[in-house]
Amino acid sequence: MAEKYRAARTGDWFQDRPRLENTFLEDHALQSMLRRLLPSDVAGATLGDLQRFGGRCAGELADAARECELQQPELEQYNGWGERVDNVRTGEAWRSMKAVCAEEGLIAAGYRREHGEHSRVVQAVKLMLFAPSSGLYSCPLAMTDGAAKLLEGILRGAGGQRFPVSDGARQNLELAFDRLTSRDPACFATSGQWMTERRGGSDVANGTDTYAVPELPANERDPAEEMWSTHQLFGYKWFTSATDADMAITLARPSAPGSPAPGPVNGSLAAYFLWTRGKASGKLNGLTVEKLKKKLGTKQLPTGELLLDGARATQLCEAGQGIPQIMILANITRLHNSISAAAGMRRMVQLCRDYSCRRLVFDRPLSLDALHIHTLARLEVETRGAQALVLEVASLLGRTEVPRSREDARSAADLLRILTPLAKLLTGKMAVDVASEGLEAFGGAGYLEDT
Repeated sequence: MAEKYRAARTGDWFQDRPRLENTFLEDHALQSMLRRLLPSDVAGATLGDLQRFGGRCAGELADAARECELQQPELEQYNGWGERVDNVRTGEAWRSMKAVCAEEGLIAAGYRREHGEHSRVVQAVKLMLFAPSSGLYSCPLAMTDGAAKLLEGILRGAGGQRFPVSDGARQNLELAFDRLTSRDPACFATSGQWMTERRGGSDVANGTDTYAVPELPANERDPAEEMWSTHQLFGYKWFTSATDADMAITLARPSAPGSPAPGPVNGSLAAYFLWTRGKASGKLNGLTVEKLKKKLGTKQLPTGELLLDGARATQLCEAGQGIPQIMILANITRLHNSISAAAGMRRMVQLCRDYSCRRLVFDRPLSLDALHIHTLARLEVETRGAQALVLEVASLLGRTEVPRSREDARSAADLLRILTPLAKLLTGKMAVDVASEGLEAFGGAGYLEDT
């Protein structure tokens, strides 16, 4: 026995690792839910694509997600000549995820509405398959969807939005919406959501210390940058996820012309749109990246502190309507959060189930142990409940966007308003429980980052 250790140093036995199979075909519960929620013609048109994407998520994308964790973002504030550049460097795998999102239509599916009121359900299923294999690119994707929803309302008058914008500003916002919902990787753009400032917390109204100074009409358009704007923003955004985004939606207080201070009346908030870089120069739009956050988790996602020092932006609503407007975006991100929570639960159960057939304990597979089966059964039930809730919320969202009738749209909107925050709260807590229990199912190997 000693000889094999002298030669190999590690012995000749290794635990067989868990394997991930096609994540759609392996999820029989999800398939059953789709048969219940989708008409036969929609199901027939989408199941093949979902099966294909499930295979992609179990293969190349799962591998790329691991590379995203290994290639963490870095901030280059100055170049070798002392110029301030604030270049957020991300890994190749992270950048490749952006192309995947466009190719798969992960945002476009919710706005082209090829399947009518069921488009959001189809989109939610693709997002559910993608999230655990996205390397956390699901985060900027959530804000991108939210920004598209907000801009669609302003441009199309959906949801009763009637804020007037100039022809130039409208053209600018149309371009942004087209890029957010594009299926062309060369055109597709992502958006950030900049709300959190140093005071933090849910009291956004009193915690926002960013001010918007009106620009003179003659300066509304910068010909070199092809950038329309109505205001310049001055403030400090303390926590901005997806710092490498192409554009952002943010909050600020409209102020008196010529002074970055709140006016005596307009101390309330408005929402603003801005491009993060000039189209022609590629330079940052009146902002600097002060630092990247050192977080306990989600390290592959660039999250930074931004100083806004004259960032050119377009006002999206009347003063005092900033929070209602930003909540249009936030409710979409809440749905995405719920999707990612349910998706993480499903991925954990899939891996635990496969591993239980490969792990031998007392000369028999762990899958034959009654207590272990009981544990996995409980996790399976909780996962199915989370998936069912998430798909119901997605279905309600679809019914508000492509209403069967005015009464049905109103009923769906009322339920959606209640269930969206509750789904985020509940699935988030459920996901933590399933993740904790799932890690224990792998023994010590569950607490290693490279297993």
